Amino acid sequence: MLSKKIRVLLADDHSILRKGVRMLIDSQADMEVVGEAKTGREAIEEARKLKPDIVVMDISMPELNGIEATRQICDEMTHTKVVALSMHKDSVYVREILRAGARGYLLKESEDDDLVKAIRSVHRGEAFLSPAISGAVLTDYRKHVSNPVDLLTSREREILTMVAEGKTNKEIANTLSLSVYTVESHRGSVMEKLNLHNAGDIVRFAIRNGLIS
Repeated sequence: MLSKKIRVLLADDHSILRKGVRMLIDSQADMEVVGEAKTGREAIEEARKLKPDIVVMDISMPELNGIEATRQICDEMTHTKVVALSMHKDSVYVREILRAGARGYLLKESEDDDLVKAIRSVHRGEAFLSPAISGAVLTDYRKHVSNPVDLLTSREREILTMVAEGKTNKEIANTLSLSVYTVESHRGSVMEKLNLHNAGDIVRFAIRNGLIS
């Protein structure tokens, strides 16, 4: 009797990379790609629809970054696990996506075998980090036992990220199907909780905490 294949969703805004990763995964006897997403918001929607075992998630994506997409997927779909595949070596990105719920982190420069190993390891319930970043992660973890981002609700984090990306209150309201008044209320709450005073403060905070590139 054949074992059930590991069902994988690919989330990356670069079609060439998705195509290469799909070929690699589909060549494995125990894995299959069941869907693709090119934005963070699409990743959440596809995860809800397809219920994959693993999401291979980029960090820098349009509409909603991979960190917030990971947080929402992990909060909502306990069966689905996330493996981050990113170009970012900076420990802040590693820290934040792991805090969001990812169980693995690989650099895009990693060997093909590393991604295959990471998917299998995370599917078994283990964690997997690229050797090139594991030391930096441990050092960073000791420095950051708490994070002000944790003060925010999921909606507040989402709005903070969109403000930092330069979107207006009206654009955010249209994207999230909220009223402008509600967006302004959330924005005010974010600034109060984090002691931020203007849009520049929001951008600097978002970059410092890995919410935007």
